[in-house]
Amino acid sequence: MQKNVIFVVIPELFVLSNAEVWFQRPKDIVRKLLSGDLDLGIVGLDTVSEYGQDNEDLILVHDALEYGDCRLSFAIPKYGIFENINSLKELAQMPQWTYEKPLRVATGFSYLGPKFMKENGLKHVTFSTADGALEAAPAMGIADAILDLVSSGTTLRENNLKEIEGGVLLESQAVLVASRKSLIERKGTLDMTHEILERLEAHLRAIGQFTVTANMRGNSVDEVAERILSQPSLSGLQGPTISPVFRKSDGRVISDYYAIVICVPKKALYKSVQQLRAIGGSGVLISPLTYIFDEETPRWRELLSKLGL
Repeated sequence: MQKNVIFVVIPELFVLSNAEVWFQRPKDIVRKLLSGDLDLGIVGLDTVSEYGQDNEDLILVHDALEYGDCRLSFAIPKYGIFENINSLKELAQMPQWTYEKPLRVATGFSYLGPKFMKENGLKHVTFSTADGALEAAPAMGIADAILDLVSSGTTLRENNLKEIEGGVLLESQAVLVASRKSLIERKGTLDMTHEILERLEAHLRAIGQFTVTANMRGNSVDEVAERILSQPSLSGLQGPTISPVFRKSDGRVISDYYAIVICVPKKALYKSVQQLRAIGGSGVLISPLTYIFDEETPRWRELLSKLGL
């Protein structure tokens, strides 16, 4: 029986039996995956990398859930001795950093930070662990630089800090991560992961997509199809679905109208409605899509390969 699953997204997407949904602090999600208290979690890639520390039991099931985008980046002041420093290489070559007087970096990433600096040849560096508003640390004189998550960069600019070339450790967003041990050993976990992965992929595929339904008078399906496909915004995913509409006229059932159903992206929605009207469409109905299930996601096959199954 499935033990626990953590989600930090809309729970209505995951009405699953035999699953517990917990909302936890990001770092606790990773720690509890490693301890075996949890089977699956949704958390930022930066948190997985920092607290997972390359542990082989953590396995990425979906690496791009398309929210929480940010980057873990190194930032230095725009002023003083750093005014003309614009790359990590230039920073490493500054003569100021010695064993007695190392570069001081404030960060909440005490694992990734030292690892990154070592890989890039910065030998004389010390890290002070801190949470919260790190951007003020250089101005307060308690650090020379910071290593922190950056989204728009506005907060850095407001504090006279700048990112430098080569200073981005990783690009992060929300990911679905699992315990390898749970996937292999816990009964039902792999099947449930498959369903969750399919739902996530289908939901992400449906974001910004709308179903457009309209009626159109015509003499045949082929004639209506020709008119629809003459318009560039009306092709849908693989093509329009066209079916006869039956109505009574003078006591007999006739079919001189056809219902058209297409899938249209939001940015082309109004243009599609205009094109439908131009070729005789009427009674246009529009509804957002929640899921678009396509062929089986390649990520499932990749997961099975990682598990050796």
